[in-house]
Amino acid sequence: MKFEKVLIVEGKSDRIRVRRVLAEPIEIICTHGTISPYHLEELLTPYEEHEIYVFMDADEDGEKTRALFKREYPLAIHLYTEKVYKEVETTPYNVLAAVLQAAHFEVRPEFLIVRR
Repeated sequence: MKFEKVLIVEGKSDRIRVRRVLAEPIEIICTHGTISPYHLEELLTPYEEHEIYVFMDADEDGEKTRALFKREYPLAIHLYTEKVYKEVETTPYNVLAAVLQAAHFEVRPEFLIVRR
């Protein structure tokens, strides 16, 4: 299966949570925390022709990794969770769905419903 979009997250829990919200098959890659420019290049070389989306935690490590992406891959599109949630894996599903939908990802409609 050929993917046009690649979503980069920090960890396995982030990938599992985001995959549950998505309604389209995309490649989701984990950085497993802060990485070096060399490892970043190695990780992304197979995806040079893809749209790259970066969805990091709103914490110090996430911001360091995001800064590396901005420097090394300036065309990458950055997605942000609200700082109140700090991590992608603790962000409510409906918030994840809204962020992903705003970035033109197909999301499962049940996650667009605001639960009270």
